[in-house]
Amino acid sequence: MISPKFFYDTLASKGVDFYAGVPDSLLKNLCAYITDHADAAHNIIAANEGGAMGLAAGHYLATGKIPVVYMQNSGEGNIINPLASLTDKEVYNIPVLLVIGWRGKPGVHDEPQHVKQGKVTTGLLNVMGIDYTVLSKEENKAAAQIDKAIAYMLQTNECYALVIEKDTFEDYKLQNIEHNDLTMSREEAIQTVAAVLGDKDVIVSTTGMISRELFEYRVAINQGHERDFLTVGSMGHASQIALGIALEKSDRAVWCFDGDGASIMHMGSMAIVGSKSPKNYIHVVFNNGAHDSVGGQPTVGLSIDLPAIAKAVGYKHIYSVDDKSELQQQLSTFHDLRSMLQGPVFLEVRVKKGNRKDLGRPTTTPIQNKEALMDFLNQ
Repeated sequence: MISPKFFYDTLASKGVDFYAGVPDSLLKNLCAYITDHADAAHNIIAANEGGAMGLAAGHYLATGKIPVVYMQNSGEGNIINPLASLTDKEVYNIPVLLVIGWRGKPGVHDEPQHVKQGKVTTGLLNVMGIDYTVLSKEENKAAAQIDKAIAYMLQTNECYALVIEKDTFEDYKLQNIEHNDLTMSREEAIQTVAAVLGDKDVIVSTTGMISRELFEYRVAINQGHERDFLTVGSMGHASQIALGIALEKSDRAVWCFDGDGASIMHMGSMAIVGSKSPKNYIHVVFNNGAHDSVGGQPTVGLSIDLPAIAKAVGYKHIYSVDDKSELQQQLSTFHDLRSMLQGPVFLEVRVKKGNRKDLGRPTTTPIQNKEALMDFLNQ
């Protein structure tokens, strides 16, 4: 394996010192090192990967220096448009070094949502005309690959990708940790909310820990999973999946269990929810100010006013709580006034960072999950 320090210092020696992106579990050691050693103006955790490409392009325009955009390979979808219409050699011809974590690499066991993305990771780069290499786990070879990448970008002004396999980077623990003084865990909050749902209610839960914790809650109380759509991929789109259901099933309360990182990733979706005014829609954002599933890198969730944003885009009832008793009290109000609520409703639940170390993953397949939910919705 190679050390994050070696990678960071090697790029710095080439004049590369600007980073933007969305954290990835395969890159968490590198992302942690960057967070600890780059200043806030030179490491920006973006709302989404496409936004990171915009930041990178702006940096290049201002400085003439090559920037870095890091991401999980699932983020390739978000960068296709800026790759084709912003940085491409036939448009503005802007060089960006892409550092892409290769989840779901063929032949390596991974979760279902990563399998297809793993198969098409390099193919998408080929289609977009992006030259790339799989970064070596030996530092001398990796140094030569970085030299080649930089030389290529300086000569052509085109993007270049370093594809990162599992266990490429040595362990590095984030030192610059942002703490909050919140006391309620996200898992406790999820259980508290799920416990008050009506018999016909459904949940659409977002990518990562929230879906995993909801799944384990159902197992713990011997319930099935037919009322929950576990959005194991498609980060940032749970709110629109929930909206699509709510508009067709107006006789059911539809709950979106969202995260701060996911809701910020495609925040414009909140405006669509507000504009459609679904009376049966309850949007719950469990906000801990972190990308918990990929190493705990910070989001801006706790430093912005999500309830004010929800109000501004048209949500009818807006609430924010940060302890269990307050959450229970607010939920009892929902239960008493359910028939009177004119949604959409927005509920921010501010929680502490972290999760159980023994937290499992869903044991049902995505297709089984889909079919069970559809059967439940059609009863």
